[in-house]
Parts: sequence; C-alpha cells; structure tokens
Amino acid sequence: MRTLCCVRLPNIQNRFIISRLFLPAYPSIKVHPSLFRSSSTWSDATRTMPPLSPDATKAIARLRAYAPPPTSYDSVPLSRRAAVLLLLYADPNGDLKVVLTIRAKTLSSCELSDFLFSPVFALFVLLAGHAAFPGGKADTIEETAFETARREAAEEIGLPDIGQPLLSPFRVEHICEMPANLARNELVVRPCVALLHSYDAQTGKTADPETALIPRLDAKEVAAVFTAPFHDFLKLKNDGERGQAEDDWYHGSWTYWHETDWRMHQFHVPVSEKNVTKPRNTRHQSQTTNAAIEQLEERERSGDLTSYLVFGMTARILVDAARLAYDEEPEFEHNGHFGDEEIINKLRRIGRLDAVKRPGDELTRETMQKAAKLS
Repeated sequence: MRTLCCVRLPNIQNRFIISRLFLPAYPSIKVHPSLFRSSSTWSDATRTMPPLSPDATKAIARLRAYAPPPTSYDSVPLSRRAAVLLLLYADPNGDLKVVLTIRAKTLSSCELSDFLFSPVFALFVLLAGHAAFPGGKADTIEETAFETARREAAEEIGLPDIGQPLLSPFRVEHICEMPANLARNELVVRPCVALLHSYDAQTGKTADPETALIPRLDAKEVAAVFTAPFHDFLKLKNDGERGQAEDDWYHGSWTYWHETDWRMHQFHVPVSEKNVTKPRNTRHQSQTTNAAIEQLEERERSGDLTSYLVFGMTARILVDAARLAYDEEPEFEHNGHFGDEEIINKLRRIGRLDAVKRPGDELTRETMQKAAKLS
C-alpha cells in the first residue's frame, strides 16, 4: 500500500464543523416475501463470483486482504458505538457500485449545526437531500460492528439481516472493517465493507441487483435508495453522463478539524430511474418519510433536483475505502490517514467518550486542542 500525504491549500480561511451522524431508532424489520428462499441454496464466501472487470477483481482482493489497525471501537462504551454498511456489488459491466440512501429526516428536520459547511450550504442540503450509508447505533455490547451494520441495513433499506434468506442468486459476503471514524456528537463509527454477490455457480443464475433486488427491498425510514460507481469517488470529474457536466461531480475545500487541516469532499451523484429506488409501501411509512419522498419526487419531476449530494463523513469513508480498494491516490487533494483512531484514543485519555452521553455533548475546539497535545 503506498503512503499518501496530506496536501495543503494556501490561505485557508474558512473553518467548518464536522457533521454529526443522524442515527434514529427504527421499528422491527419487515422483509418483503419475494426475498425469501431456502437456506440450502446459500453458498460460502469462496464461491465463484460473476465476471468482474480486472480492476474490480483486484479491488475486492485488496479489500479481502486488508487488515485494519487495532481499533478503539471495541473499547468505547455501548452508547458511543455505531456502524455503517458499505455495500458493494458488480454492475452488468463488471464494475463495482455502492449502495447509499437519502435519509428521510435529512429533508425535513435537520439542524444547520449538523452540517459541515456554512448555513447557506446547509440550506441547500435541506432542499436537495444528503446521502448516508445504511447504519446506526449498536444495540448490545456483544453485538459486533458488522452485526450492527447489517441489522440497521435490514431496518432501513430492507436488506435481509445475517442468517435471513435472500432472493436467489444473491448473497452477502463480509469483506473487511475499516478504521473507526469520529462523529461530532462523539459517536465512534465503524465502516463495514460487504460484497453483494449476484451469481450462483451451481445453478449458473445471475442477476442485476439494480433491477432484480434493490427495487424489491422493503425500505424504511429513507426517502430513497440509490447507487453510485465506487471508483468514481477517486475522480475529480465523472464522464458527464445523463447530462451532468463533468465539473459538477466533485467539489472540495480545506478546513480545520482535529487540530489539523482537513479536506472536505462533496460529490454530486446524478439521479436516474435505474439507480434510484423509492420506498414502495408508503402506507406504512411515517409522515416524515412520506413527506420526504414527496419532496424528492416533486423536485425530480420539476428538474430542480438532478443529483444527490454525498459529503461529510460519508464522502470521506467512500474516498478512504476506494483508496484501499484500488490502491490509487485520488485525483483531488485529500488527507493521508485513514479514520480517526488516533484522536479517538486521545479523547478517551482526557476523559471523553464515557458511557453517559449528556445533552449537547459535542466536540469543541478547546476539547480537540487538549487532546491533540497528548503524545
């Protein structure tokens, strides 16, 4: 793995605040009946995969071989643990794509302080929606990060949980965990990378997840489920498809966070009928979710909303994961380290991240300065 370095831009003037992770509570899971199949048709993780492009094949191999450094996740109290699922799959061309969501409450009840940038930018996000991985807080101290991520993905997007049957030929392989990230509200967030297989070597059956699976999932508490090319999160420009100008794909800026210069990434994922799925059972959705879905659909119909915004912690995790997978430096400036394990450990040493989470318990510049002084 090559060593990447942090590159600074001169005359940095803006100082932003890291996004806090929105992690609501969810009702019990309801899996759509069409997803059930006999457990006897499940295959192991070494089963032959569908044809992948050479780059995608190598990317999956690198992720499988990745051994993350020791993590603080297992030592922080239950109230501080959260995990997200970075779910990859192969598109018909053999290239990797990633599954993301538009959180329903993002569109209706966010606070401006939740966002990375200025109030003007936050207002844009409230209108346009912002993306997140499926994920949420741990339920029990015994629950692993992958178990948390899969349970939350089941509740949010309807992906069957560990041990629950999936529509043939699909199955989920757990690939690796990445270094933990620190949310502004002092949650320690563990990204979990998984691969959605769509080929069964025994039967020869294959399917496109975007048409055969994702639209059939019983999504909850999200306004939309959408997909994006995984490799593109290393690119400064996309290919300009679906009418999007190349320069509209990526924007970035430097800020000051964790007592160091910090690169903030923004990606604009084009909206299309194929890569976006809305919840089907709207009668069982909350008023907030239905309002968010209606808002998205109205803005898409009017042509006002042509892309979904991926930014903050979600964007950073995608950049880091793509760096690991493709063993490439991004075409844009970036921080060289992965995750926030070092600062999490330092915060623990000064008495932060304890079990009792008080109202308004957020990281301040003074707290970060105190932690940064530790060797």
